[in-house]
Formats: sequence, structure tokens, C-alpha cells
Amino acid sequence: MTVHIRPAADSDAAALAALAAVTFPLACPPSTTAESISDFIARHLTRDRFAEYLVDPDRTLLVAVADDAHAPHWRGELDGTAGLVGWSMLVRTEGGEPADADAAAAVSARPAIELSKMYAHPAAHGQGVAGELMRATLAEASREGMPIVWLGVNEENARAIRFYEKHGFARVGTKRFRLGDRWEHDLVLARPLP
Repeated sequence: MTVHIRPAADSDAAALAALAAVTFPLACPPSTTAESISDFIARHLTRDRFAEYLVDPDRTLLVAVADDAHAPHWRGELDGTAGLVGWSMLVRTEGGEPADADAAAAVSARPAIELSKMYAHPAAHGQGVAGELMRATLAEASREGMPIVWLGVNEENARAIRFYEKHGFARVGTKRFRLGDRWEHDLVLARPLP
């Protein structure tokens, strides 16, 4: 599959919400209830929330879009995603200090930028989409002059951990993530930027 990566536009909010509803559950540990997943999506991954994220100067969202040759196939198969097959979100904070206290203790350099979200549609797994999106996302973080990018990933998400490590991330600590009525345990991974 050939894709191009571009900054998300205001008009992508609905498609991003549709894609997030498909991709977020993939990152959750098997013990996560459907109710907890639905609640998280309803709070953080709706069209309205994406509309807010897209105008937030401290967030950068990138999307992977299927090229014209594949777009009709994807538009038919991926209802509501309008040809989007992946997305990422970088989050900047005051002084580059991670907002999470555990992450702040684990990440050594400042300013740091968080790779808050990084997903590819499951039908695009294994086709190079996530790798292209990661390269573009890291390039964006580097253009912003950040010396380091960090992320949290559930400790049970072995596939994602392998993917991040393949792209130069290393484990630097742990943190907790609230999902529904449970605290999940995340690894904190970080990667220096050129």
C-alpha cells in the first residue's frame, strides 16, 4: 500500500474519530472491558474532541492517507475513515516537562515532546504504513527542535513495544494510565532526536 503523510486538517475530525474508534481498542490489554474502552473513546476520541485537538497549538496531528489507487478500496472497507489508514499525535507541554510525574522522572532530557498517539488501521498492519507514519512523526518532532520524544505503551502490548524499539525507542521507566475504573501499567519509552 502506498500512502502519503500530511498534517491533519480540521475537515479530518470525523474521519479521525472513526479511525480512533477502530484503532484504540487494539492498544488495550485483554482484560479491559468493552465499557471502559467505550468510555475512553467517548471522552477523548470523538469528532468534537478531535476538532479541539486540531486547533490546539500544542498538538500536532499527522494522518496517513491511502493513495488514489487504493483510496476507493479503503473508503469502501473502512467506513467513515475517508481514506485515512493511520494517525499520530505529538503533544508539547510547558517547558517540555512531561505532564505525567512518572514520565517526567524517567525522561532525562528537556524539552521533551510526547508521542501521545500512534495508530494504523489493523487492515494496514504489515504494509509499511506505521513505519512511514513514525518516520514523518519523528521528523516533525525533530523540526520543532526537541532533543527527545517519549511515549507510554501498555506493558502487555508486545507488538507495539517491538515496533517502537525497532524505531529507536528504549525503555526508561514506567507509569500508570487510568482506563475505566482500573489503573493500567505502561512502559515509558524514549528516543533521542537528531
